[in-house]
Amino acid sequence: MKQFIDFINKSYTAFHAIKNLEGMLEKANFKKLTEDCSWELEPGCSYYVIRNTSSIIAFKVPKSTTNVGFNIVASHSDSPSFKVKPNGVVIDTTNDFCKLNTEGYGGMITYSWFDRPLGVAGRVYTQSENSVKEHLVNFDETLVIPSVAIHLNRSGEFNPNMQIDMLPLFGNSSTSFDSILKKYVGDEEVISHDLFLYNKEEARLVGASNEYILSSRLDDLECAYTSIKALIESDAKAISLCAVFNNEEVGSRSNNGADSTFLIDTVNEIISSLKLDTRKTISKSFIVSSDNAHAVHPNHPEKADPTNRVYMNKGVVIKHQAGLSYTTDAYSEAVFKKICKLANVDYQDYTNRSDQRGGSTLGAISLGHLSIPSVDIGLAQLAMHSTLETAGVLDFNSMINVIKKYFELSINKINDTTIIE
Repeated sequence: MKQFIDFINKSYTAFHAIKNLEGMLEKANFKKLTEDCSWELEPGCSYYVIRNTSSIIAFKVPKSTTNVGFNIVASHSDSPSFKVKPNGVVIDTTNDFCKLNTEGYGGMITYSWFDRPLGVAGRVYTQSENSVKEHLVNFDETLVIPSVAIHLNRSGEFNPNMQIDMLPLFGNSSTSFDSILKKYVGDEEVISHDLFLYNKEEARLVGASNEYILSSRLDDLECAYTSIKALIESDAKAISLCAVFNNEEVGSRSNNGADSTFLIDTVNEIISSLKLDTRKTISKSFIVSSDNAHAVHPNHPEKADPTNRVYMNKGVVIKHQAGLSYTTDAYSEAVFKKICKLANVDYQDYTNRSDQRGGSTLGAISLGHLSIPSVDIGLAQLAMHSTLETAGVLDFNSMINVIKKYFELSINKINDTTIIE
């Protein structure tokens, strides 16, 4: 858990999260590939590829590639936040303030961002005579979005306006954003940036017995970290592949999101390099979509389904939805529950209340590009999309153990029987 806390504290944005996951893979002797050349893969070796700095696919090739399929896990690297706009500085000389002009990224719990110590991080591009260069940055400076005092809002009714109420205070009116930016990129001319706010409060264990973790970005860096960790520790029997996509929180519509060709491009290149039969290989494949789930709330248990309630520290969650916003069906549910039993890991079934609309996940989007059986899973947590979220400590290792077991199994469906061994 300490290693995960260190990881999430330093994963300020999707760009930093992928950089930190890359560091884990490098230490485990995974070889970096690029998409601009053909791959020469070898059995028993491990690889990874990055697209657009913020999505990564890592995989292990088993020692034998005879009759293998893909065992895939998908998660995401992004979390709801506020993005700094181009020309994103608002100078108020009348009142002596400098603010950043931001807009919402994803569906955050807006009020949770008030009165927090906020940082600015992301990537910045500079230009020279015939090139542009990328820089990962994390500002030392701390910002705040101040709330309105209760004395000035006696009605108690407050629906924050994103353009008025949610702009962070950066300093007084003499503050120079450009000068501060140069501290991190040097004297080269800044031409563009993807900069986001993040909560600087560090992750910590909470509860009478430290049974919970309180942190920003648990959705979905907890699943991203545990799946990469499981991949590193596993002895792959199938082609074990872990994909961490960006832009899930805004619909995955990007060249490196789940709705891009990143996954299928990678799968096709692996099949080509290993000289496998495409249809046979895909027919033996399976996807686990890993994204956290809503735990029963201690103050609002009525928000949960009457018969399918999930709790922190009670095991991995399997998510169901009749309209298939979660991709789980009876077949994929049975396969995953069997894997849980083989891993000696507890599981729970989750559904939304029938009168509430839930979210969707990576699985349904990925199936539009790679049509194989899929199950949606996650870990139970509270306050999803808050700037601070809460999850169970025990569930962390449960997820690693079941994904590791999954990577070490083959799944072969023969008529109405599926062999999992």
